Parts: sequence; structure tokens; C-alpha cells
Amino acid sequence: MLKYLPVWLLILLPLCVSAQQATIAGKVLNPDRQPLELATVGIKGTTTGTHTNAGGAFQLTVPANRELVLQVRYIGYKVQEKTVELSPGQRLILDFILEADPQQLHMLDVRGKDENETREQASMTKLDPRLTKNLPSAFGDFSKILVTLPGVSSNNELSSTYSVRGGNYDENLVYVNGIEIYRPFLVTAAQQEGLSFVNPDLVGSIAFSSGGWQAKYGDKLSSVLDIRYKEPEKFAASVTASLTGGALHVEAASKNKRVSYLFGTRYKNSRYILQGLQVDGEYQPSFSDAQGYVHIDLSKDTTQPGRTTLGLLGSYAQNEYLVIPESRATTFGTQAAPLRLYVGFDGRETMTYRSYQLGLNLAHHFTDNFTSEFILSGVQSREREFRDLEAGYRLSDVSINANKLGEDEKNRGVGSQFDHARNSLLANILTAENRNSWRLSARSQVQFGAKIGLERISDQLSEYGFTDSADYVTPAYTLQADLALNSLRYNGYVQHTYELDSLKTITYGLRASYWDYNHELTLTPRLQYAFITRHNPNLSFKASVGLYYQPPFYRELRNFEGELNPDLKAQRSLHAIIGSDYLFKSWGRDFKLTAEAYYKHMTRVVPYDADNVRLRYYAQNNAKAYAAGFDVRVNGEFIQGAESWLSLGLLTTKENVKGDSVTFYRDGKAAGRQEQGYIRRPTDQLVNIGVFFQDHLPDNPTVRVYLNMVYGSGLPFGPPRQSDYRNAFSGKSYKRVDIGFSKVLVLESDLVERKKIALQSLWIGLEVLNLIDARNSISYTYVTDVNNLTYAIPNYLTGRRLNLRLVARF
Repeated sequence: MLKYLPVWLLILLPLCVSAQQATIAGKVLNPDRQPLELATVGIKGTTTGTHTNAGGAFQLTVPANRELVLQVRYIGYKVQEKTVELSPGQRLILDFILEADPQQLHMLDVRGKDENETREQASMTKLDPRLTKNLPSAFGDFSKILVTLPGVSSNNELSSTYSVRGGNYDENLVYVNGIEIYRPFLVTAAQQEGLSFVNPDLVGSIAFSSGGWQAKYGDKLSSVLDIRYKEPEKFAASVTASLTGGALHVEAASKNKRVSYLFGTRYKNSRYILQGLQVDGEYQPSFSDAQGYVHIDLSKDTTQPGRTTLGLLGSYAQNEYLVIPESRATTFGTQAAPLRLYVGFDGRETMTYRSYQLGLNLAHHFTDNFTSEFILSGVQSREREFRDLEAGYRLSDVSINANKLGEDEKNRGVGSQFDHARNSLLANILTAENRNSWRLSARSQVQFGAKIGLERISDQLSEYGFTDSADYVTPAYTLQADLALNSLRYNGYVQHTYELDSLKTITYGLRASYWDYNHELTLTPRLQYAFITRHNPNLSFKASVGLYYQPPFYRELRNFEGELNPDLKAQRSLHAIIGSDYLFKSWGRDFKLTAEAYYKHMTRVVPYDADNVRLRYYAQNNAKAYAAGFDVRVNGEFIQGAESWLSLGLLTTKENVKGDSVTFYRDGKAAGRQEQGYIRRPTDQLVNIGVFFQDHLPDNPTVRVYLNMVYGSGLPFGPPRQSDYRNAFSGKSYKRVDIGFSKVLVLESDLVERKKIALQSLWIGLEVLNLIDARNSISYTYVTDVNNLTYAIPNYLTGRRLNLRLVARF
């Protein structure tokens, strides 16, 4: 036995040492009881110590039967000490809640992240969805609140489309609960548009990015609108009625809160508003939609609610637009030489479409740190456009003589124009996507996913038109085509967000896409960096740089002759953004000032011409372009309890189209052709101002006023199919002021609680639309006189209108 003594001593020695030790375990938290990762926990005066993990937990082995001083350190917090003495083998549980150190943080308040905070993302704005219901507008359109943001413009109150930082409305991404939303294809004029997809009654959160967004969002060039519908916890309902339509919505949840649902239906009749157009006639528009969203908690373990969830989103929209125009009279020109155009119409125009969309979102939390989502969605759109219109016109001078003021004097030209169209389109789009979020630690998060999409589009075109002017007939255009597009798209992304410390955050990622129609693979790296200054925690800076591709969709593929270009490649844009946020107090209330400068360098650009809301693409990658600008916004409670904001955007955007030569003259004679170089893009709008303002009576907040004001400088335009004058002229500025007055009647709470009456409140609003009665133009009609001079006659939008709205909430 003696010869084995060293072996036994070697085995028993750790046990003896262990018997003289003890264990201390616990967590290190901040004042909001959130875990602090990498906090140092050690014995004072020794090298014995450890660090906390992502959950703030630690475990430390210490000597027993000795008085020890346990010390906890974390940057930005006061050092905390505790004296302990443990018995051999004892295990002590200690939690430390650290106190912020003003000397280290310079009075910085350390707190948990606000989900509505946007200081860590460039060009990201989050809005209160309740404001969209109060914003005065022609049809209560959700997108009209976006137009008041910097960098966003829309020169048409009848349309839900918008332009962002020099892009067109085909360059905007829209998501609802992670499902991408598509708009109709054949709509040519704003008065044909139905309801925008987003139903304001159902919205729970709004996030909008005007550029430089993260890799998790898709492949577009201009903006991202990310909408989340509500998940109600109790019953609520509302009924809205106005002179332009109505809406109904219901929301509720089951008793165990495992199932919730939303349902909303809307009806829009724009006949009253369209009476303000300059074309007199019979308008018969009818637009309606219905949407439903159901959220189900499928978790088997009732102690872990929300572990597995299923969301179902369904929508149906129909559009019936019929107009039988009769006549039009437009006075234009200058005060010294006014002109008048008379037009008489014969025929009609019909636009119809039906769209269906169904989406499924299945989410599962495998662990507290890893979540996976499977999204399946399908869209079908059936659209038809019929047109048989003959217009006879007379162009004449208007007398400025006092005796005959305003009377017609001399005819400058007469003629007629005929337009015929029989167009139909069927689009089917099916997508399947997987999205994943993996939190590696309290400071580090990885997101990745993949998506596949099937597109089948069938388009039959039959259009022609001719003009009879100055005693001869000229064919204006002819379009005959039977097109089909069947393709698959593949997308994938990965991104990593890392908090360098409590003040600095970096997000970088890579996105890839492949389209089997043009066999193009794209890779787009993106980077964001944001930091809050240590000396002034109210001041933060952020920057973003990234490459953005927009693979062509059906609209970009089709040229003026009705042909698809299978060799068309994705447009490219390099975004560079730098900005700052400043939080300040004024009048004892919180305000936020946001300013950003941006530059977008675009290559392989597909040029287009804009006519009302129709974009006609050249279907060639034959241009390069740039957009540069500066946006600033200040928002806060100018009136206590009512958020308002003022936005200003400055923009210049130009493009250089290869081969767009023009005639140049020498000594008054044509001397040849030369390329134009950089010219204004259709969205080149130098100044854009948006204002949303709320106020209420000081002693009665149930009486409120809402102001929605938009100003945009003139957009470029030029006669169609004349490259020498493409975007050569500048239109007039767009000015619009809508104001609304409201009164809320709140019922007695005891009646509601005793369920003697279901109605909780009644909101009554009176709106004055286009308060200043501005004559805004959306497009131009071109006529030629006997001297072969061409005139651009503006097509004006709606004038001043009154609207009454009632909202009953249950």
C-alpha cells in the first residue's frame, strides 16, 4: 500500500482543496434590471475574478473561512463592493444592481432601448399610427402622412404614389407584416386609382426609411415602408363615414389571449372630389376593399406564450372606374397674351381591376435568442383598361380689351384627337421566404434569410391614336402586343448588428439576388454606423454607405413599342448618407432635430417619361444619373400633448442618357447633332416642404385643429416623343393646404362600464381641402395651331372642397 501512497495523495489533494473553497454566483444588472455583459467580478486586492455572460450571470470560486471584499466593475457605472465570508463548500447567490456614474457618463442616463428609437439607423423614421387617422386629406389615404416627411414628395392629391429623394414610385418597397405589397400595373391617371393597400384602422406600427436601409430589406432604389398590423388584446371597433367614402373595422381577442383578429373594410367614392376637375362629365368611380389579419398562439407550453405563432393576412380589392367626359375649358398663357382651349368629348373610358392577396407568417422561438420565421404569400391581379375617346378642340385668343374682357377673339387652331385602348393584364406572384434572428449576446445580433418568388404575367395590349389638326390626320401612336413573362427570383441576405459599447452601434450585411429571366446575379454590401457623443448624450451622428440594385420588374422590361427586353439588367445605386440627431427641450417639452445629407450615384439607369401616374420606360440600361440633397426635420410637441413637425428637403437629380442627341445651331442654321449630357430627371424637385401641425383648445383638448401643408417646386416636363425637348421646361410649383377641425364627444365612462351603451366616443371632423384653392397641374395636353406652333395646356387637379367626416368608436 505504501508504494501507492503518492497516487492516493494526488487523488485526494483536489478534494481537500475543494473542501476549503466556496462559490459565489449571481447576476449584474443595470438600474432597469437589464443584464450587463462583460462586467468584471473579482476579489479586491487579488487577481481572482471573472466576467459576466450575455445574460449578466457570473460564477466565482473563492477561498473559504476568509473575509473577502467582492468588487464589481463596469464602465459607466459606480464600483460596487460587498464583504463576504463563506464556509467551506457554501454557495452564495448575489445579484448586483449597479448605479450609473455621472462622472464617467457626464450625466448620461443609461436605460433600455426604446423600440421607437431611430438614432441607430440612418434615414429611418417611426410614426405614431394614430396620426394617420386625423390627417386631413381627400380620401384619408395612409400615404399622405409620408409626404410631410423630408425627402418625400407627391404632386397629386388623388394618388397614393410618392417619390423619395429623386426616385419614382416604382422604386419604393412596402411590407405589411413582412409580406411585400404590389400595386396595380395599368393605372394611368390618378383618378383611376383605388385605395392604397394599407388600412389605417389596422396599423400598429410604422417604420419608414428614405435611403441607406439594412440588408434585411429588399432590392429597390429609393425607400422602404415597413408596416406592422396590430395584435389586439380586447374588443374594439370603429365606423367612419365621409363625403368621399366610409370604413368599418373590428378587432378582438379570445379570452385566453391566444387568438386575436382584425378586420377592416373600406369604400371610396371620389365622384364628389372629381367634380373639381376641369373636365366636365359623368364620373362613376367605385373602389372598395376588405382585409383581415388573424394572429394565433400555437405554443403547446402555456408557461411560454408566444413561442410559436401563426399570422394570416388576407385582402381583396376591387376598382370600378368609368368616366364619360363631356367638355373642358382651360384658360392659360400670360396676362398679356391669354389663350383658351375648348374641348368637346365623345366616348368613354373604363378601368377595372380585382386583386387578391393572401399571406402566412409562421414564427417559432427555438430559444430565447433564436427565432425563425417562414413567410408564404400569393398575389393575383386582374386588370382591364377600355378606352374610346374622341376629343375635338378649338384654340383661341382671349380678349384683354376692357369692352370684351374674357371673350374669345381669334381662332388659332381647331382639330381632333382619337384614342382607343383594349388592354388586359393577369399577374400571379407567389413567394416563399425564411427569416431568422440569432442574438449571440446582449450586444450582438445576426439576421439572415432566403426567399424565392415565382412571377407569371400575361399582358395583352391594343392601343392606337391619331390627331386631325391643321387639315391633316397624323397617327400619334400604335401599340399591339401579346406578352408573357414567367420567371423565378432568388434572394438571400445576412447582416450583423454589434454594439461596440453603450454609445456606438455598427450594422453590416450582404444581400444577393438572382433572376433566371436575364440570368443576372447581384451582390450588395451595406454598412451603417451610429454613435451618441459621450460629452453630449443628446447629440448623435450616423452614417450609411451601401450598394443597392433594383432588378427590373415587368414595367421596366416593356418599352414604348410593347416589347420585352430580356437583356435588361438591374439598375445600380451607391448610397452615401451622413446625418445627425439632436434632442433638446423648449417650452419644457421634448423636441428632436434630424438633419441628413445624401448622395446617390446611379449606373445602368433605365430612363422613363412620366405622364400623370403612368411611367413609360425606355427598357434600356443606357443612362447614368445622380441625386444629391439635404433633408431636415424638427418634430415634437409644439402644443403640449400634440406632436407636430416641419420638414424641408433640397434635391437635385440629373441623368445622362446615351444617344439623346439634339440639334445645335450655328449662325441661325442647323449645324449638326450633339449629346445633351446631364439633364433633369422627371423627379427633379429643388425644394420640398411638408408641415403637419396639431393644436387644441387649452382648456378643452377634445376640440382640435389639424393642418397638412405641402409645397414642391416645379417639376420638369417636355412634349412626348421629342427627345430634343425632353424635360426641357419647368412646370409650376405644387402648393396644397388641407385643414381639419374636430370635436370628440366622449360618453360617460360609467355607462360604458355597465355596458348600457356600446358607443364610447364620436369624432366629428370638418375638413377644408385645398384651402388656398391652388391650381396645381399634373400633366400637359399638347395642341398645334395653324402656324404649326405647339402649346402645352396644363391639366389641373382639384380645387377647394369641403369634407365632413364622422368616426364612431366602440
